[in-house]
Amino acid sequence: MQAEIITIGDEILIGQIVDTNSAWMGRELNAAGIKIHRIVSVSDTEDEISRAVTEALSRSEIVLCTGGLGPTKDDLTKHTLARLFGMELVRDEAVFEQVREMTALRHIDFNELNRGQALVPDGCTVLRNRCGTAPGMWFERDGRVLVSMPGVPFEMKTLMQEQVLPRLCEHFRLRAIVHKTAITFGLAESILAESIAPWENALPPYLHLAYLPSAMNIRLRLSAYEVDGDAAAAEIDRQFERLERLLPHRIVGYGDASLESATGALLERCGATVAAAESCTGGNIAHRFTSLPGASAYFRGGVVAYSNEVKTALLGVDPADLERYGAVSRPVAEQMAQGVRRATGATYGIATTGIAGPAGGTPDKPVGTVWMAVAGPEGVCSVRKVFGSLREQNIQRASSHAIDLLRRRLCGAPDDGDPSPC
Repeated sequence: MQAEIITIGDEILIGQIVDTNSAWMGRELNAAGIKIHRIVSVSDTEDEISRAVTEALSRSEIVLCTGGLGPTKDDLTKHTLARLFGMELVRDEAVFEQVREMTALRHIDFNELNRGQALVPDGCTVLRNRCGTAPGMWFERDGRVLVSMPGVPFEMKTLMQEQVLPRLCEHFRLRAIVHKTAITFGLAESILAESIAPWENALPPYLHLAYLPSAMNIRLRLSAYEVDGDAAAAEIDRQFERLERLLPHRIVGYGDASLESATGALLERCGATVAAAESCTGGNIAHRFTSLPGASAYFRGGVVAYSNEVKTALLGVDPADLERYGAVSRPVAEQMAQGVRRATGATYGIATTGIAGPAGGTPDKPVGTVWMAVAGPEGVCSVRKVFGSLREQNIQRASSHAIDLLRRRLCGAPDDGDPSPC
């Protein structure tokens, strides 16, 4: 079962707002067994709306529109759809009363523009919007369905959950769509693809693999469309079990897992704690840990030691090593990790020091050079990475690799990259 989403509004096209509706709708529709194969944004003009709707209905069984249902003159969706489906606008008494009561409750004048919200195409099914004044509208033509909903996210979501999705499931015979996503870290996309090629080539034909790379990780999504849901889910689980054996310690978790959530779970499991000493990452490691519910069980605190003076005063870094090796060096990173562990009483100390950029690099230490270290009961280890020239990416990548250095230590994996002995 294929569907399309049409978002209507100049505010989306000029970047004034971000279209979060489509992402949310895509997840909900996929969970119901409906595959989105096209998302289109169009301006608030009758020609653009008509063209987008006509083309979408020629391709897909389901078309979902959001936006353009407000009371002002620039909101043309309802009028355009009425003309497109050959319908007249008539007053819906239930909507009229709801809008009148809602405006009275909010002490808003029930003027002609508000009364106009009760006008709906006479051949559509009206979907009551209990969160706003613009009702949803359900149209049918030649076995295909078009649903028009407000663009306000909480109004659209309520309509989708309470009315649209149940109606779609009842109207169409839907088979399951199953997805599962593994979160991997530590291998470049090309190396990862080469490493898992035999596994990928042996996948059953109905399973589809997608690579989803980012600065934070590479996600591997296995999908099955229009299948028996339980059987497909079981097969996907079996395939990921095989992949875990092929990529030991590279799969961080599944779904919404992250390096910090996986590391936090490992710390909790062994009753350990961590503290962070950060220079180039500027507190991002602490932020990523403390963004998680329950992080107080294992995260002790952090020091943003941006200057050399703070590195020596708060973390006990030897000034002679700063002078001899520089702030971006193995000895300094290791002493930072040891210092924050000592200062906070944490089981493990994690540290970063580097050149985030875009300036500050040298031939020996180009922009993107970062030293990361972990100190713990087993000793201290460190690793040097050279990323790129983009500051924000360098901060995120350094944070990720530092957290992963601790994660790998906790799960018994060998140290990655260019480690020093522990």
